[in-house]
Amino acid sequence: MPVLIGIGEVLDRPEIDIEGMDAITLMLAALQAAEADVGAPVLGMLDWLGVEDEISFPEPAPQESLAARLPERPARLVKTFEASGDGPIQLINDAANLIGAGEIALAACVGAEALRTAAKRAQADIAAGREPPKTSVAQVAADNALPLAKKYGLLTPIDVYPLYENAARAAWGQTVAEGQTESGTIWEGFSRVAAANPCAWIRREITAAEIIEPTAENRMVSFPYTKLMVANASVNMGAAVIVASLAKARELGVPEDRLVYIGAGAAAHEGEDFLLRASYSRSPSIEATVEAALDRNGVTPGDIDHLELYSCFPIVPKLARRVLEWPLEKPATVYGGLTFGGGPIGNCMMHAAARMTAALRESGAFGLIVANGGYATHSHSIVLARQPLPEGTIPQDYDVQAAADARRGNSPQLLAEYEGTGTIETFTIPCDRKGVPLHATIIARTPGGERFIARVPGSDVAGLEALMRDNARPVGSVGTARCSEDGSIIWSTDPS
Repeated sequence: MPVLIGIGEVLDRPEIDIEGMDAITLMLAALQAAEADVGAPVLGMLDWLGVEDEISFPEPAPQESLAARLPERPARLVKTFEASGDGPIQLINDAANLIGAGEIALAACVGAEALRTAAKRAQADIAAGREPPKTSVAQVAADNALPLAKKYGLLTPIDVYPLYENAARAAWGQTVAEGQTESGTIWEGFSRVAAANPCAWIRREITAAEIIEPTAENRMVSFPYTKLMVANASVNMGAAVIVASLAKARELGVPEDRLVYIGAGAAAHEGEDFLLRASYSRSPSIEATVEAALDRNGVTPGDIDHLELYSCFPIVPKLARRVLEWPLEKPATVYGGLTFGGGPIGNCMMHAAARMTAALRESGAFGLIVANGGYATHSHSIVLARQPLPEGTIPQDYDVQAAADARRGNSPQLLAEYEGTGTIETFTIPCDRKGVPLHATIIARTPGGERFIARVPGSDVAGLEALMRDNARPVGSVGTARCSEDGSIIWSTDPS
């Protein structure tokens, strides 16, 4: 029976950012903090070490570098495939399954990012005429962008997630103002939790009005998201958890009131090419994993005392809370979310797992973590509990892909070229560093149901404003697509 027995979190705030810790040093510090929380020298006893990949100080095998700095090298070393928000929960689920199967008795899961320091070092490299490593979110994402997405400026998460936000808002019958109010209310709650969390990066309560109002300090980064609505990756943060069998925990002398039991998890994925998604108004993977995680542990939404909904952008917790029918005013985080708690790329949910463990030690019976990675691509949910779960809950294969696939409609044919009439399916509007719209990228359907991508140029001010007005209903509206001289498709909204 797997239990969480130790948690560790580290925030590195040097007086001079360039002098901060690198990612491996942060990971080691987090592991040492988790070991201190256990109260026994567990870092020399590990059977298994799982590392969330990182981008701030990239290297091919961070698990090897970290293992070399431990008192003893664990027999098994693993690393997630990439730095992705679902990774920490996958690691915890893997460790729990191995322990439940009797293959190992003691494991550690860890990750860290030091993008704040990495950015300063990259600036120093450029100033010195050296080529810096590609460590920013934008650089990594742009390198991995597919050609058609790149052609229309869909390069980074901030370009892509509004496709879901704008489509879902229309599907839910919300105006822009109503959608923003929901986002602001959720984020205000996140800031309140972060203000009380000693391990949060931004510990200040911020009102919903402040969060949704564009200002010079809180510019619009991509409609309808302001800076205070998006993940804050400019952090130096590390987190780790120690997982053990119940027998090992007792052998180590861990008090019963500090044990948190790991339940069954559930994972599913969408296709990697987000331009081929069947819909932008829902996530079959989030739906399937949340429902399966609850069902496998015999838990209902009403049983959940502590909740962590992944929050890189508002649309993710919005989608998840609707699966749970979670009240808008009820806290949906234990660590403060990715804006205020901190957004260390793939390792955010390791911090959430640490805070969830601390919360369950204090009160409540059940916690649920809903993790998300990629462009709403990967979903992994898991239940944590204060008391032992039913016999046979663990180990259990967490793959619920078939359940997610059964919910998903057929993907439309994607056209690289098209001229004629179309209907807007969704859109995104990236902004410059002053909050001024650069252009709009439209995803639309032909009368025959095929999908195509088009652009509203920045020079078409009226066309951009028509997409952003509160009383506008651009999704479902009809327009005309024409090919430009550079081969791009240009969109014009038909007069109503």
